[in-house]
Amino acid sequence: MCAVFGIIGAYDEAKAKHALSLLSHRGPDYCGITQKENLFFAHQRLSILDTHERSHQPLRYKNILLSFNGEIYNFKELKKELDFDFKTQSDSEVIIAAYLKWGVDFVNHLRGMFAIALLEGETLYLFRDRLGKKPLFYLHGKSFFFSSEIKGLTPFLKKHALNEDALMSYLSFLAPTPPHTFFKEIKKLACGEYLTFKDGHVEVKKYFDLLDTQPNSITNKDEAIHLLQNILTESINLRLQADVPMASLLSGGIDSATLNYYAKKKGVNLHTYTLGYKEFAKYDERQNAKESAKFLGLENTEVEINQEDFISACGNVFDMLDEPLNDPAAIPLYLLFGQIKKDGYKVVMSGEGSDELFLGYRQYFEYLDIEKASNLAHKNWLKKYFRANFSMNREWEWYKRIFDETLLFRTSGDKFTDLQKNNLMRRNVKDNESLKYLQPYRDRFESSAHSDESIWYSYIDLNLFQAEHFLTKLDRVSMAHSIESRTPFLDHKLACGIFSIAPHLRYEEGVTKSLLKEIMKDKLDEKILKRKKKGFSNPYMEYLINSKQIELIKEVNEQTGMFKAKELDEYIATASRGSFKQHVWGLYVLSAWLKKWML
Repeated sequence: MCAVFGIIGAYDEAKAKHALSLLSHRGPDYCGITQKENLFFAHQRLSILDTHERSHQPLRYKNILLSFNGEIYNFKELKKELDFDFKTQSDSEVIIAAYLKWGVDFVNHLRGMFAIALLEGETLYLFRDRLGKKPLFYLHGKSFFFSSEIKGLTPFLKKHALNEDALMSYLSFLAPTPPHTFFKEIKKLACGEYLTFKDGHVEVKKYFDLLDTQPNSITNKDEAIHLLQNILTESINLRLQADVPMASLLSGGIDSATLNYYAKKKGVNLHTYTLGYKEFAKYDERQNAKESAKFLGLENTEVEINQEDFISACGNVFDMLDEPLNDPAAIPLYLLFGQIKKDGYKVVMSGEGSDELFLGYRQYFEYLDIEKASNLAHKNWLKKYFRANFSMNREWEWYKRIFDETLLFRTSGDKFTDLQKNNLMRRNVKDNESLKYLQPYRDRFESSAHSDESIWYSYIDLNLFQAEHFLTKLDRVSMAHSIESRTPFLDHKLACGIFSIAPHLRYEEGVTKSLLKEIMKDKLDEKILKRKKKGFSNPYMEYLINSKQIELIKEVNEQTGMFKAKELDEYIATASRGSFKQHVWGLYVLSAWLKKWML
């Protein structure tokens, strides 16, 4: 999908080229560099549209330089509005033309996924797309550095210092929250942000926020379904544009079936891929996927992995991620993309975002129900009871928050609570300390025109659980194999459409994804619509325990002393019995990173 990379200020040419080479997997088709004194501006290209060399980057027009990672799906439409002498058939040139017409506001005219580095004279602009599909990191020292991945910046660090805010937000929410990364001096742009670097100064601003959408514009269910169906169809069709072979992921669920249904309706039969696990049938979706593929009339390839495959791939995946990410599905997904790469595909369609937009997690409905307890008139005794009777049970934490009158929903990736961290770590962690990482988002929500808590659930999940967790995983493991991943549900117009309808239309029936199911009821088999959500589950804990790799957690802790030994042993023992598994996986990933970078 490409990599952007650059340095403004003094640099060592050999070190700069070495750092750029670390990003070659993102764009193996061409490496372009524009350099002079105090400027190294580069691009690694993965050719998807207009594969001709005329579209190589960095792209120059007069005193403007562009290095762009992503896809602008409405570039042909924009071309008609722009008075510009176009030399290519690519979307990159449209960005420059749009900038010349609208200035930095050009970004509001783009529909797609992107990380953009645009240099005009002495001013550098960096843009990350609205929903965070494409990553962008930066380092500001004596010179200013930017890169599509952290690995492009680590060669310029004088020392490797752990960012405590990254550590604590990772334990709480599965991934470091922006602007934090695990490397203290390296920062990342959040989705919908842009950065300006001029005269040695950095300024970061937000150019897009879903909460700016006017709520309750549509209150009629039929009207809402009509609107969403039209935008979804358009979104999928736009993402079927490519000059290279394209495939799709297929589970047994409604999301991937929906994408493939509309692709087929457009006349595009996507080859589909499904994962299976040897000797662990309870995690397997191959049978369901086979039924979906048969119904849709698609060719489906099943990829089976085993414990050896999983464990041997861990090191490669952790290297690709650059920093801890608590998502065990990254490993099998990496292996799946490996097979897709072998079969010659360069673009893959995936269903990320549907759950957050259409309320696909059952726990959303549980939270909405628990919210009602905040209206109890007499709850002081309950407040005292919960404070005096600590439990590791997550439902205990939910009710405690309600009776403490603090924020209940803290992303679907809410993992280690502050009290759990305090119990486990050799440091004092105050209750609700982690709220500081969510506060900017909550402040924006409370000052917006939106008030329904279900909108908060979607909003914070799209900004953190999706953008920093799922999309980080998808970007790194697909790009590790030089494959572009496309996510039609995460179209900003679709997201804005959902935020504009009356919130109760999404949950009043008490059915997950009720609006999407309504859209697809006459298009998909009833079995697909009614299948229980399985998610991308896999036997990661069984593999970790059977291979004895889990011992790494204790080994690293003996050197760091970060966690209390007894409590750590209890977590590991509990995970072997099937509880707190993702907590322990998170500790394993963290331990691998600490061993590589800090010990």
